[in-house]
Amino acid sequence: MSPNSALAAWQLAMIAVVPVLTLATWLTMVLLADRPPRGRSAAADAAHDHEETAATVTDLPSESPPSGKAAA
Repeated sequence: MSPNSALAAWQLAMIAVVPVLTLATWLTMVLLADRPPRGRSAAADAAHDHEETAATVTDLPSESPPSGKAAA
């Protein structure tokens, strides 16, 4: 082994630090993505109460049977 082939101490430190930081960053991102979504504020809910779309409007069934069908 020639004397110039050895790595410097800072290079060895970088070889150890970079994977650890990469793993820590990845783990943080995975844990943040796994969190349940935050609730919306009351002000945001109040602002969207007046908006209705086909996806949010629901007709609830009435107590009487549907017209054209006899009750069982």
